[in-house]
Amino acid sequence: MKPFPRLLYQLNRLRYRLTRPVTLGVRLLLLQEGKVLLVQHTYQPEWYLPGGKVERGETLEDAARREAREEVGATLGPLRLFGVYTNFYEGRSDHILVFACDAVALTDRKTWEIERLAWFAPDALPDDVSPGCRRRIAEYATAYSTPRAALW
Repeated sequence: MKPFPRLLYQLNRLRYRLTRPVTLGVRLLLLQEGKVLLVQHTYQPEWYLPGGKVERGETLEDAARREAREEVGATLGPLRLFGVYTNFYEGRSDHILVFACDAVALTDRKTWEIERLAWFAPDALPDDVSPGCRRRIAEYATAYSTPRAALW
C-alpha cells in the first residue's frame, strides 16, 4: 500500500462517518476461462472486484463500463445484472449493483489506484479477498452451478 492514497482513503472514510451520505456503486464480476478478475487497490490491503461509485448523471451500465475501463483497462461486452446489495458497515448507506460479464478484453493500462490485478479460480481465491467480494463470487458460483447454465 502507498501512504498518500491510504491517507486520502482514511480522510474520505472520516468524511462519510460525519456526513453519512447515501451512495450508489457498481462492482463487476469479470469472468474469463473459469476465473474471476480481482484488483488490489493502492489504499487497501484486500482484493476486491473492480468497481466504484456511480457519478451524477451516469447510468448504472455506463458507470460499470467506466469503472472497468478506468481500473483495469477493460472493454466489456454485454453486462448481466447479478444482484443489488446494501452495506451499512461503519455507518454507511451504500447500495451496490453487481454486474457480470464474460466478454472482457483487457489492455495494458496502469492507474495510480490499482496496485495489481489477477485472475483467480473461484475455489482458489487468496486469503485476503474482502468478505463481501468473497460472498458475491460464491453466490455467483452457486447460482450458475446447475447443468443448464454455464458458470463461466
